[in-house]
Amino acid sequence: MVGNNEAKRADQGIDQSEMGYSIDRLSLAFETSARRWELIVYPSLFAFIILAAYGFYLVYSLAKDVHYLAISVDSNMTVLSSNMQSVSQNMSKLTSNVRTMITHIESIDNKVATLEPMLTNMGSMDQSMKSLTHSTHYMRNDMALMNRNIYPGLCPS
Repeated sequence: MVGNNEAKRADQGIDQSEMGYSIDRLSLAFETSARRWELIVYPSLFAFIILAAYGFYLVYSLAKDVHYLAISVDSNMTVLSSNMQSVSQNMSKLTSNVRTMITHIESIDNKVATLEPMLTNMGSMDQSMKSLTHSTHYMRNDMALMNRNIYPGLCPS
């Protein structure tokens, strides 16, 4: 089969020296292309390694910061817990004080309820005083008339 290929090449007019020259050119083009790729790939690989190391540093730094944050939150939660206990006690005191206020307000309401009949009696006393004032006024007028009749020269008109 190899001999058959050479016969075909001979028929096509391709020479062995031309074939060797073509392979050399192909090899040279491949090497040139490989150098171009080396100029792109090696610096890119180096940059990727640097970025990966920096990314690792950032993740490590973030994990350390989260650790400090967790410690801080834990200590603040302890303080908050004690403050919540104090708030709970103060709410209990407030509840008892409001209950005492309700008792006092009910007592005041009962006292006002007992005052209500007295208020109606006060209204009646007010009417009686007005009537007494009118009666006293008429008595004064009658006394002045009597004085004029008894001592007509002494009383001014």
